[in-house]
Amino acid sequence: MRYGIERLEFDKDIYDTIRQNIKKYRKEKGLTSAQLAEMVDLSHDFIRQIESEKIGNNFSVDTFYRIAIALGVSLDQLIEKH
Repeated sequence: MRYGIERLEFDKDIYDTIRQNIKKYRKEKGLTSAQLAEMVDLSHDFIRQIESEKIGNNFSVDTFYRIAIALGVSLDQLIEKH
């Protein structure tokens, strides 16, 4: 600890955490990836890539936000490590 500041812990796999949570909440809501894609105005292939890690760490805050709204969850819920 330096200057009385607590050391922060970061999720080193944040994109994986987000992916897993998107898939989890999508399934809980009973949506297919195609339905979610249509709700957020993205391609079905792009949603599948996000969930399967093929897209890498390359989705925007806007995409993250739209998906959270479509799934009815908070951004916090999508980054929560389980």
